[in-house]
Amino acid sequence: MRLLQIGQDGELKFTRRFAGGDVPQYAILSHTWGPDDEEVVFKDVENGTGMNKAGYSKIRFCADQASRDGLKHFWVDSCCIDKSDSVELSEAINSMFRWYSNAARCYVYLSDVSIDNPEEASELKLQYEWGKNFKNSR
Repeated sequence: MRLLQIGQDGELKFTRRFAGGDVPQYAILSHTWGPDDEEVVFKDVENGTGMNKAGYSKIRFCADQASRDGLKHFWVDSCCIDKSDSVELSEAINSMFRWYSNAARCYVYLSDVSIDNPEEASELKLQYEWGKNFKNSR
């Protein structure tokens, strides 16, 4: 399992690969995927690129929330798996349930669920708008 963290310079970086029982506490992100060319992938993180892609915002969301929750490490399937390595991809597919189960926190990012001006809305209006948007989410 390869985890992400935010470096001192604010850049995404991979940790070493963890195996067995030495995996630190981490957050995991469940999300809807966007167009392939807008997702941050393994090579983007390795090369320090991808910050201009639309998918970067959900990774940053996960990093920021993990930090608020006291976690240094996080995992996002779109970029933590080297899909060009068939052995790694197969291992990830077979291990994903366990990785979700063992996460200290699991966050959900639904790009098509939002509320306009939440600070100005009443609690009832927020519940209604969020529920409607959530129900229509892809």
